[in-house]
Amino acid sequence: MIKKGIILAGGKGTRMSPLTKAVNKQLLPLYDKPLIFYPLSILMLAGIRDILIIINKGQLNQFRKILPENNNLGINIQYKEQMNPNGLPEAFIIGEKFIGKNNVALILGDNFFYGQSLTKVLKKNTSFKKGAKTFLHPVKNAQQYGVATLNKNKKILKLDEKPKKPKSNLAVTGLYFFDNNVVNFSKNLKPSSRGELEIIDLLKIYLKNKKLTAEFIGRGGAWLDAGNVKDYYDASNFVSTIENRQGLKIACLEEISLQNKWINNRNIKNAISFYGNCEYSKYLKSLIN
Repeated sequence: MIKKGIILAGGKGTRMSPLTKAVNKQLLPLYDKPLIFYPLSILMLAGIRDILIIINKGQLNQFRKILPENNNLGINIQYKEQMNPNGLPEAFIIGEKFIGKNNVALILGDNFFYGQSLTKVLKKNTSFKKGAKTFLHPVKNAQQYGVATLNKNKKILKLDEKPKKPKSNLAVTGLYFFDNNVVNFSKNLKPSSRGELEIIDLLKIYLKNKKLTAEFIGRGGAWLDAGNVKDYYDASNFVSTIENRQGLKIACLEEISLQNKWINNRNIKNAISFYGNCEYSKYLKSLIN
């Protein structure tokens, strides 16, 4: 059972410069909420309450203003600063003490997921004990992502990082579930030609040991890498369209906690006071009226 989750919210944000020169991209607004709310909501929907957020050096106070460690969400948030972005697997080295002897989920702080049955898929997959699990999603421009090639039984045969001629349209998304071996595997990785530890290389270790499985975010779901300007605004427009059409909010953290019975109406009232007079607060009021 996965009870620990890490959000990797560091990085230089160069793909979104100059927007990210002064502000961490995970604190930029994705429609009506900070981008960090969306990956955090995915971990919460999976039932994960113990969460480490890895951020850039010097940005701790900015994150604490919106997500203090002692908040009203009924979850435990910890922060760790990353001195330099040295690749995604570094999250497990930085988070070694946090992970302890547990299995762990990793989600990238700029990834957006949405789907009607997503909560069911997440909870089903948190119960795994050994190996690693990657979440795949079909994309049009597969050469821009890590790509998984499968056999007819939907078992992963091969992983390629940004192949020039992809043999599949299934992209490896920024959500991963790992067993406790991930810490030692990450420590033993060698940097790539980019000078970074690569998540594909980490997944390949599990694949070689026949311990890597795939889960699929189907046609009814959505995944966007909101770390570039186009997908960032596409995701923002998507949230705006869905929320204004349905009258329901995507990634409302308090609503998820309330549904999970981690908090009560009093906590919602405290959150309304914290956010002040805004549309988000009005939505919170509707949850308890």
